[in-house]
Amino acid sequence: GKYRDKQTESCQARLFIFGEDVYMTRKYYIDNLRWLAILMLFPFHTAQIWNGGEYSGFYIWSHTNDFMYAFSTFVYPWYMTLLFAISGMSLKFALQKRTPKQIIVERVNKLMIPFVFGVLVLVPIMTYVAEIFFNGYTGTYLNQYILFFTKQTDLTGYSGGFTPAHLWFLLYLFVISLIALLLVYIQKRKFPSLSFSKMPYMAIILLFIPEWLMQYILNIGGKSIGQYLFLFIVGYYILADDKVLEKLKKYRFISLSLWLLSGGVYTYLYCFGEMRNELGTGLYVFFGWMGILALLGIGQTILNFTNKFSQYMSKASFPIYILHLSILVVVGYFVLKLQLNIASQFIIIVIASFGITVLLYEVVRRIPYLRTAVGIARQTK
Repeated sequence: GKYRDKQTESCQARLFIFGEDVYMTRKYYIDNLRWLAILMLFPFHTAQIWNGGEYSGFYIWSHTNDFMYAFSTFVYPWYMTLLFAISGMSLKFALQKRTPKQIIVERVNKLMIPFVFGVLVLVPIMTYVAEIFFNGYTGTYLNQYILFFTKQTDLTGYSGGFTPAHLWFLLYLFVISLIALLLVYIQKRKFPSLSFSKMPYMAIILLFIPEWLMQYILNIGGKSIGQYLFLFIVGYYILADDKVLEKLKKYRFISLSLWLLSGGVYTYLYCFGEMRNELGTGLYVFFGWMGILALLGIGQTILNFTNKFSQYMSKASFPIYILHLSILVVVGYFVLKLQLNIASQFIIIVIASFGITVLLYEVVRRIPYLRTAVGIARQTK
């Protein structure tokens, strides 16, 4: 059964696992951190329009603005790493209720089907806009669709051509989930009593070092399978441990201070000091790791709640992630034509793309086959 404490809004579920009754407290702050991180993608991707340089920053580009450049530089090191760490934590909780086979089937439905659908249907919309914006393309969408699969590309798609775009996250998460399930299976057989509950806070901080080393493993276009696998495994074995979480809560202000301090230094040196060396990479990883620790610590105190909006966003955030970027690029293309200042353009793009994405989600979730295509779980009675 489920029992709700009206004061703390926490949910306890009684499960029968390995012959014992186990009471689990729903960690709402993890759900809330996930959808908040996904919402962050709207301002982050909008800022990309004024970040980097032509052909190298985004599917459309105006010019480099220092504030937008600094903002996107500050956000990038931690928001995707947070999602992989949370995904590892979620696997730990999922295995307490479902079998590995059920989880694999779930991952196929939620990750691989949307990945294929997105690459075939959603991503070519963005590269079509990029072809028009940067290359003066005047051909039909059908011809561009053929060009999408035949043009030589660097896999970013910023100047047209094939790219998985933001859907790389789905592919990585699927592969990493399979690897993690295998590792967990081996661990349960060989080291059934493995525990990291006694790991001190300083040792948790120092985990950024192996993450730093893992970043060089299967690094494709700056996105490392090794790094994200490490974060996923750490999420499963360490960050999901209640005693570790208590330490993160206890030292949350230290984590927050280190996060903001390292983030400020990294952002300044990267954007204005042109720091592109090994020390910069280490600072980048440390900054991202401290962001995870700070958000998990603070999240336990201010985000451990549930209401109608948070419940809605928890369900909608994943389809919103899949749908949002194509809409944002199209909206941005037309808004850049308006004679407005950067702040006005930024606000219009964020609000309009979010609103249209939510409306599209509301339509899609009511259509059976499209529900499956964007990873919405089948409704059960």
